[in-house]
Amino acid sequence: MKKRLIELILEKAFKYSEEPVFKLVSGRMSNYYFNCKAVTLHPEGMYLIGNLIYDMIKNSGAKAIGGLTLGADPVAYAGSYTSYLKGKPIETFVVRKSAKSHGTMQWIEGNVKEGDRVVIVDDVITTGKSTIEAITRAKEAGFQIVKVIALIDRQEGGRENIEASGYKVDSLILRDEVMQLYHQT
Repeated sequence: MKKRLIELILEKAFKYSEEPVFKLVSGRMSNYYFNCKAVTLHPEGMYLIGNLIYDMIKNSGAKAIGGLTLGADPVAYAGSYTSYLKGKPIETFVVRKSAKSHGTMQWIEGNVKEGDRVVIVDDVITTGKSTIEAITRAKEAGFQIVKVIALIDRQEGGRENIEASGYKVDSLILRDEVMQLYHQT
C-alpha cells in the first residue's frame, strides 16, 4: 500500500522544477511542491491513507484523530472511517485556524473532551508550524497527545521542530522516497 501511495503522490500531487518556482506557506521558494489534496481527496488515496494511518494508530488507545484544518482533515477522516470499518472506531476532530466567531467560539470541533487520548495528523510537514499549532490547541483543550503523524515529511527541519516540542513524529512517506521514484521514472 505504501508503494502505491508513493506512486499516486508522484502522479497526482508532486511538482518539480529545476528552478525554485514554488512558494511555500513559509514564504520560501522551493524546487518541488506537494499538493496533497489531489491524493487525500482521491478515492484510492483515501483508501490507502486510511489503511496505513489505521495500522499506525490501532493500538495507540486514541479516542480521536485530527489536526489543523484543511490539510489534516482528509487524512484524519480517512483514518477514522477505516477504523470504523475495522471494528475499532476512532473519532475525528478538527482544529480551526481561528476560534469560531459565534456560538460556542471553539477552536476544536468534534466529539472530544479534556483528558481524551488523541493522534495529531498533518498532510505535509516542512517547518512543522501547522502541526505545532494543532498540538498547542490540543494541549490547551486538555487532550493527551499519544502520536503525531505526517503523510509526507519534506525533510526540511519540521520533524526536528515538532520533536523539540516533545512529540515524536511518524511519517507515512519521506521526500527522499518520492524523489527516488521520481528519478527512476
